Amino acid sequence: MLSSTVHRLQPRALRPTVADADEKTFREAMRQLASGVCVVTLCAGERRTGLTATSVSSLSAEPPTLLVCVNRASSSYAALAFSGVFAVNVLAADQREIAERFAAGSCLKAAERYQGGSWRALPSGVSCLADSIAVFDCEVDERIERHSHAIVIGRVRRVLLGAASGALIYWRGAYDQLGWSKDEVSRAVGLFPSGGK
Repeated sequence: MLSSTVHRLQPRALRPTVADADEKTFREAMRQLASGVCVVTLCAGERRTGLTATSVSSLSAEPPTLLVCVNRASSSYAALAFSGVFAVNVLAADQREIAERFAAGSCLKAAERYQGGSWRALPSGVSCLADSIAVFDCEVDERIERHSHAIVIGRVRRVLLGAASGALIYWRGAYDQLGWSKDEVSRAVGLFPSGGK
C-alpha cells in the first residue's frame, strides 16, 4: 500500500511539445546547445578585423582541420575571403569582454576591437590573443556557401596552448563559464583576496 501512495505523489514526466521547425522554433531549440566561445581574427595592421563565433568545430585530426560558420553578410567574411588565413582564439572564462568587443552587436569596428587584450603576431601575420585557452592558426582550405552563412574549412598549421583554467561558453542567449577563471583559482588557493591583485 505504501509503494502505491509514493507512486501517486511522483510528478508525471513532462512531454516536450513537438513543433514544426521554423526560424523561431529553430533558434529557441539551438539556444539549448551550449557552445564554446571563440574569436576569429583576420588580416594584419590597420586592416585587422574579426568576429565572435560559437559555431566552431573540429573536422579532422589527419590532417588537422576545423570549421567555422560565418555570416556571409558580415564585413569579416569579405576580409576572410580576401586574406585566406585566420586564427581561432578559444576564450577563457574571464575573457567575456573580448567576446563582446568582437560580437556583431558591438559598436567597435575592425582594428578598434583589438584595443583591449594582449595580442601577438602569428607566423601567418594574423594576430592572436596571447592569453586565450588555445589558438589555431589556419589557412582557408575551402568555403562552402549555404543560405545566409558559409562553412569555412581551415587547415590548421600551428597551435598554441594556453594555461587558462576555465572556458567561456554561450548558452541560452548568454555567456557563462565552465570551470574556474584564473582569478577564481587564485582566490580559492589564497594567493590574493577577492578583488585584490
